[in-house]
Amino acid sequence: MAWLLKGGRVVDPAAGVDQVMDVLIENGVIAAAGHLSGAPEAAGARVLDCTGKVVAPGLIDAGARLGEPGFEHRETIATACEAAAVGGFAAVCALPETNPVVDDPGGVRFVLEASARAPVRVYPMAAATRQAAGQRLVEAGLLKRAGAVALADPGGIQNGGVLRRVLEYARMFDLPVVERPRDASLAGDGVMHEGAAATVRGLKGIPAAAEEAAVARAVILAEMTGARLHLAPVSTAGSVELVRRAKERGVPVTAGTTPHHLTAVDEDVEAHDARWKVDPPLRTEADREALRDAVRDGVVDVIFTDHAPFAREEWELEFDAAPFGISGLETALALLLHDLVLPGRLPLAALIERMSVAPARLFGLPGGSLAPGAPADVTVIDLQAARIVDPESGRSLGRNTPFAGRRLTGWAWAVLVGGRLVMHEGRVLDA
Repeated sequence: MAWLLKGGRVVDPAAGVDQVMDVLIENGVIAAAGHLSGAPEAAGARVLDCTGKVVAPGLIDAGARLGEPGFEHRETIATACEAAAVGGFAAVCALPETNPVVDDPGGVRFVLEASARAPVRVYPMAAATRQAAGQRLVEAGLLKRAGAVALADPGGIQNGGVLRRVLEYARMFDLPVVERPRDASLAGDGVMHEGAAATVRGLKGIPAAAEEAAVARAVILAEMTGARLHLAPVSTAGSVELVRRAKERGVPVTAGTTPHHLTAVDEDVEAHDARWKVDPPLRTEADREALRDAVRDGVVDVIFTDHAPFAREEWELEFDAAPFGISGLETALALLLHDLVLPGRLPLAALIERMSVAPARLFGLPGGSLAPGAPADVTVIDLQAARIVDPESGRSLGRNTPFAGRRLTGWAWAVLVGGRLVMHEGRVLDA
C-alpha cells in the first residue's frame, strides 16, 4: 500500500531537513520527499493529512523490558509492543531481563518469533554472560547470527576481569556491549539518591560514586580493548564528565539516559510512593541540568525508556521492599516534549536524533532516516495534543508510573512501520 504523508513539518536530522513537505511511501520504503503534486493521489496512494504535525523517522527505544519469557504477569511482548506504538515508537530493543535469561540463540529466536506479528519491530539483546551471572561468557558470534543486536547483563558486570573478556570477545563480532554502570558494593541496599532528600525522607541512599566508579572502570576497559561500549543509563554530572573526556580521547564509548532522569529529581520522590523508585535513582537538580546539557551537545547519545513494568502487588509495597523501575513506553515522548522541547530547553531535532538516528546507528538497525530508499518507519507527532497520563487505560500491563495524573502536551499521533499504519490517534490498528 502506498501512503502520502501530506503537508507535515518533516524533521529528519540525518539529512539536516526541517521543513514543511510531503513524504511518499511505496512498497514499505520511503519513495520520495518534497513538495509533491497530485500525482501520488492519482496513482492511488492513501493520504494522511499531517498538516500542523511533525513527521520524523520512526522512534527506536534502545532498551525496554518486554516481560517474555517468564514475567508475563508484568508484561507480554504483545502488550509492550502496543504500548510502544501508542508512545510513538516504531521499534524496541528488548533487554534480556527475562526468565530464563536470553543467553543463547534459542532465546533470541523465541523473542523474534513471539514478536513477529507485533505492531512494532523488536530487536533482541542477549546477556553478556551465562544466566547474566557475571561469570561465564556467552557465544557472542552465535547470538549475533541468531539476531541479537547487543550484549547486556541486566545488572551490569561487577567483575572487572569478566567485563574485559566480554569486551574483547564482543569486539571480534562487532557487537556493542551495553553496560549498566553500577558498583553494587557502593550502592549497597540504598533505594534513592544519597543526599539531603534521602535524609529527610528517612530512606537509604545510593551515592553518585556507585555509578561513577563503574563508568570510570568501564571506560578504561573500553579504551584498553577498543570494543564498542554503551553506558546506559547514566544519571550524574560526574558520569557525564567521564564520558565527555573519554570521547575526547577517541574511546569508542556512547551513553544513554532516560526521560525520568531528564525530567525529575530526588526532591520529587515521595517516600510513600514506590513508583518513584528507580535504579539509578533520580539525582539532584545539578545532575539533571548536566544530563540535559549532555543531551543537547551529544555527549549523551541516546534517550531510552528503560521500561520496567511491574504487577501492582509488586510495586504497591513500602519503598524499601518494592522493586526498582518505571513503566515508560507510553509516556517517554510526551514527557520529553512537554518538559524539554516545548519550553525551549531542547531542540526538537536533537530529541529526534537521540531517539531515532542515534539508536539506529548504535545497534546497526534499519531506520533513523526519511531518505528515499529507507524503510518506511515514521513517527508523526502532534505538538498541540494535550492528555492526562492515565496508566489504567494504557496498553502496557505496567501501571507503575509516578507521572500518573500529569497533563502533558505533545504526543505521538501516528506511527507507520514498514509502510503500514500501526497506530493512529492513540489507537493500535490491526495488521
